[in-house]
Amino acid sequence: MGQSASTPSRLPSAVSRRSRSCASFVMNSEESDSDLNVCTAAGKAAWDHTEDIPDEVLALIFQGLGSSDRKRCSLVCWRWLAVDGQSRHRISIDARAALLDAVPSLFMRFDAISKLALKCDRRAESIGDDALALISVRCPNLTRLKLRACRELTEVGMAALAKHCPNLRKLSCGSCTFGVRGIEAVLRGCPLLEELSIKRLRGLNEAAGPGDTILVPSSSLRSICLKELYNGQCFIPVISSSPNLRTLKLFRCAGEWDRLLEEVSEKVPNLVEVHLEKLQVSDRGLFALSSCTELEVLHLVKTPECSDAGLIAVAERCRLLRKIHIDGWKTNRIGDEGLMAVARRCPNLQELVLIGVNPTSLSLGLIGNNCKKLERLALCGSETFGDKEISCIAAKCMALKKLCIKGCPVSDQGMESLADGCPNLVKVKVKKCRAVTPHVADWLRATRVSLAVNLDNINQIELQEASVSESGMMDNGIEELPVMDDPFSTADDVPSSSRGRAAGHWKKLRFIAGRNFLASTFKRLSHGSNNSHHL
Repeated sequence: MGQSASTPSRLPSAVSRRSRSCASFVMNSEESDSDLNVCTAAGKAAWDHTEDIPDEVLALIFQGLGSSDRKRCSLVCWRWLAVDGQSRHRISIDARAALLDAVPSLFMRFDAISKLALKCDRRAESIGDDALALISVRCPNLTRLKLRACRELTEVGMAALAKHCPNLRKLSCGSCTFGVRGIEAVLRGCPLLEELSIKRLRGLNEAAGPGDTILVPSSSLRSICLKELYNGQCFIPVISSSPNLRTLKLFRCAGEWDRLLEEVSEKVPNLVEVHLEKLQVSDRGLFALSSCTELEVLHLVKTPECSDAGLIAVAERCRLLRKIHIDGWKTNRIGDEGLMAVARRCPNLQELVLIGVNPTSLSLGLIGNNCKKLERLALCGSETFGDKEISCIAAKCMALKKLCIKGCPVSDQGMESLADGCPNLVKVKVKKCRAVTPHVADWLRATRVSLAVNLDNINQIELQEASVSESGMMDNGIEELPVMDDPFSTADDVPSSSRGRAAGHWKKLRFIAGRNFLASTFKRLSHGSNNSHHL
């Protein structure tokens, strides 16, 4: 988050008026500038050396602090409060309806905001058009805006935003209710818009006719992301009329999307990154996508109509591919044939993730021989990836740094081949592989000291669950089971989508704990009743 220097001459007069006007909203403090002179134990006045710190340096210091520490620093004195407000470029606000009354004082203090997030609880009433219009007037330098669950916003509010924030470069909307006209207003009024992300835009559900499509072209758009849209086809004209588009992401959108890919291949040939997840797209769309010869990143996730033929067409012409993610959904329509084409035509491949795909040593060996830059490889839920395949990878993937294996029939014998192979390997993750034991993991750590081996003991986990269900007691306590969302993620960068899955594990564990509590209670009651009979 960048910081801007404050103007020292502005502080003595304007700061006190502005800060005191919003003091009731942001702070409760009795500090003032007269407190800068403090008294020592001898009764002599001592100079506060923080006064010698320039505003620019103070802003840089605030930049290095955490959110809570920065809030505390803003309560020290009026000057620190002003410098903090002038140097903050990014804030996130609870966008409930009551925010309307606080907007003037809030944005009088934070008058340099360029990145703003307005998020409302789904059960509460959100801000409306008046509040968004007032915020846009107070934030003329806004470049990034995120709207979440602001259901009271309409096309009128979005038009006001576009009018007063022409420098907007990134817009992200989720669970809002405005429709096509609101998006059109932003595209028309924000000529610098580069990134557009739309998720569950409820106002699109009723769009049906040709007049309900977005017809405003945009030469500045570089990234478009559409998620969970019922009528996402209304974005086809704006996608196909964005000549500088580089990234296209489509997630769980209803309808048929082959026609879009055909139009994109003709009018937007410079695409670099394409994500297709749970879409009705077939090899016909992949044939069209193969015309984008500058494509570097391709994600095909749970697209059951795509097969080896489509992947071969993409590999034949898109030879700059660096990252490929394929979730075959265990349909067996993408296999060795498509992967061998990737190996022959894509020498720059650096990352390959295969989920529900069944490769053999034929394709993996060819990838190891031809893709000399391959650094990250993940195989999940593959029925054919066994000891022979992992030995092939160990022998041929010399540049490999990270390897992830989940739910595959590998054993200790295959894992032992990693001791001498893959000289650049730094991390191995093994999940839900029953034949891999902790013994071989310890042996690998001892053999290659620099190698990080992450292994979950699935047999021990199942034993614990079985003992819990049979005995009614939890001997080892409740422990959250690990969820692997991203094969290459670490504990520090767990994606937010994993929270929902983790919550499911907690619900299951709470249910088990509750059931065990009831069982133990009934045991005590029955034991007490038996003792009373003996009396």
